[in-house]
Amino acid sequence: MQRIFSGIQPTGIPQLGNYLGAIRNWVGLQADHECIFCLVDLHAITVWQDPEVLRQQTLAQTAVLLAAGIDPKAHILFNQSAVSAHARLGWIFDCVSRLGWLNRMTQFKDKAGKDRENHSAGLYVYPNLMAADILVYKATRVPVGDDQRQHLELANDIAQKFNHDYGVDFFPAIEPLIPPAAARIMSLRDGTKKMSKSDPSAQSRIEMTDDADAIALKIRRAKTDPEPLPSEPAGLQDRPEARNLVDIYAALAGITAADVLARHGGEGFGPFKTALTEVLVQNIVPIADETRRLLEAPDHLRAVLRDGAARAAQIAEPIVSEAERLVGFLK
Repeated sequence: MQRIFSGIQPTGIPQLGNYLGAIRNWVGLQADHECIFCLVDLHAITVWQDPEVLRQQTLAQTAVLLAAGIDPKAHILFNQSAVSAHARLGWIFDCVSRLGWLNRMTQFKDKAGKDRENHSAGLYVYPNLMAADILVYKATRVPVGDDQRQHLELANDIAQKFNHDYGVDFFPAIEPLIPPAAARIMSLRDGTKKMSKSDPSAQSRIEMTDDADAIALKIRRAKTDPEPLPSEPAGLQDRPEARNLVDIYAALAGITAADVLARHGGEGFGPFKTALTEVLVQNIVPIADETRRLLEAPDHLRAVLRDGAARAAQIAEPIVSEAERLVGFLK
């Protein structure tokens, strides 16, 4: 089986977009891959975090992943900072990567905007650490959204340059696993913006800890337009909020937008929102209930992460030690 690495930041409460875009995909990949799943807390501090909140959210993220179906015994789940190999290989890659490569990274430009001089150096070089996260396990496949493809291209450039600089065939090529029909889940308040756990308004998102009443209230308040649902997907053009609600229904029900509209075309948003709420409650509430149960046992969550970190280090330590030998570090 090929080895997969994937990471998620333990900041904020995971929301529906995180679940449909990443977590649900992770659960499915466990059947036929060797999976290493990581809470990337080193990446999290590229933007200042309250230390106690970061610790709490790391446990909360762990609980959501377990509740969603991640198997920490068959696979590996850990927090990044607990395995020093990530930071050690990250520094080597800082020295292999070129400034010109990093200057082309569109996500830094998007996040920093015009205020880039006031952002942390960590935010600028974090794609190098992302490459180290993957290659410290010699993982060959990484499930990502299309917006992360550029980072994997950089990781492959770094691996190739390392191999060339030191005359070895040490780091493998990485293949992105991009779901062909991954739903792009948008804000419930603005259908032109992605749903985000950092949005100031909790009404903009369905959180993976929401109960049935919270889900129903958020869907009732979700922005729509005055027209009924069309009978075909072409009718959703220039209707971002309507498209978003249809896409959420389709993704959770495992059907296409055309199937949703075949069932609900011609309806007003009142009855459609009721149907959508039922689908959301059916899929999200069991995960939320299990998440709350797990959060009542923080020692168990810490034990899961400790065990995962120990097993991750067993894989990573020989690889990073050999990389350190190759660059000339004296052991």
